[in-house]
Amino acid sequence: MTIAAPDPNNAWRCETPGQEGWPRSARPDAADKFFIASADGHVQEPNDFLEARVDPKWHDRLPGMVAGAGRGKMAQKVDGFREPLKVRDIRFEGEDQLRTRAGREPEERITDLAADGVDAEILFPNKGLTIWATRSAELSAAMCRAYNDWAWECFADHAEQLVPMAAIAPGDLEVAIAEIQRCADLGFKGLALPCKPQWGPPDHADPNYNLREFDPLWAAICEVDLPVTFHVSTGRDPRTSRSRGGAVINYAVHSLAPTMEPIVNLCASGVAEQFPTLRFGTIEAGIGWVAWALQAMDEAYRKHHMFVRPKLELLPSEYFRRQGFASFQEDKVGLDLAREHGLIGNFLWANDYPHHEGTWPHSPEAIERTMGHLADAERARILGLNCAEVFKLPIPERYHGHADAAAAAARISAAR
Repeated sequence: MTIAAPDPNNAWRCETPGQEGWPRSARPDAADKFFIASADGHVQEPNDFLEARVDPKWHDRLPGMVAGAGRGKMAQKVDGFREPLKVRDIRFEGEDQLRTRAGREPEERITDLAADGVDAEILFPNKGLTIWATRSAELSAAMCRAYNDWAWECFADHAEQLVPMAAIAPGDLEVAIAEIQRCADLGFKGLALPCKPQWGPPDHADPNYNLREFDPLWAAICEVDLPVTFHVSTGRDPRTSRSRGGAVINYAVHSLAPTMEPIVNLCASGVAEQFPTLRFGTIEAGIGWVAWALQAMDEAYRKHHMFVRPKLELLPSEYFRRQGFASFQEDKVGLDLAREHGLIGNFLWANDYPHHEGTWPHSPEAIERTMGHLADAERARILGLNCAEVFKLPIPERYHGHADAAAAAARISAAR
């Protein structure tokens, strides 16, 4: 796809202090380029990807468009959202328009990623992020299976480079475990679980991942040896705030922030201790919160010792450092804290292609703006090697001249 000069609203994306003194580069045409893997990209599903694959009895409850208030107006309806969302008539222009149209075919994605310096990407739903947005375990499971079928049909031939996650609905554990095993047999390299097993606002009566009833789920995941991801906006309606500032409030508070919950659940409950090979992490929620969250968990564990159950062999933060990860697009705050808090090995960069929140098509500039203070080996881990190890991605031989990439490739090969 041809990328024109950025329009005024996106010109800031080209700002960079440069890469003077960097032994390796994030630039796509550099001879000594980093291996770069994006830990978060989004597919472009066709409009009928669910309807064509889900039992007709569910068709009236599938996400879709309905007539809205006003002549010619349309609204988006989703089973678990508070109300149909009025679709605003926004005219996208320049790069914003480019992002709305990009990534519809695998070959196009590969070309666009290469122009951004990206060698491989982990794929998540786009329209399909609503497949968990229902209180019905049966409907969610049907939509997840339909998404998985479509994603594998679309990307199986490119699955070493375009790597879809299998969507799992945990409301019915027996069905969820069967789908995990089916998708592992197909060849999926990872799983996507919703941030809460039961969709909706907080309710103490709802099940959550800290409870022992989910132990068979973690055991099944460890058995197939696939990492678990928790993507933003998959626990409850992210459109909670209305009117003034809603676009910012909903993104920061109701989309990003709740993604911390499943991580705390696994680290503080003993799940990570009981299942030491379980790999788990957040996607697209950023990383600036991670150091604070780890500190907060440890503080609660120590100071509330009289209340805490179960007693753990390690501090909650140590389970995250051992088994957890978090992806980000452009998070200078989190990168500034990474080395000091021992999190270089836990952070995964992503360009979030083709979403507006991401860095495509100017990822090298974003990397240069935020990673200048890191050492070369630290950049290499965050930009690709950590992601490759979590998801067992092959590292092309062109990068094996770098000792760290060669060592990572050897570890991945031994683990596959």
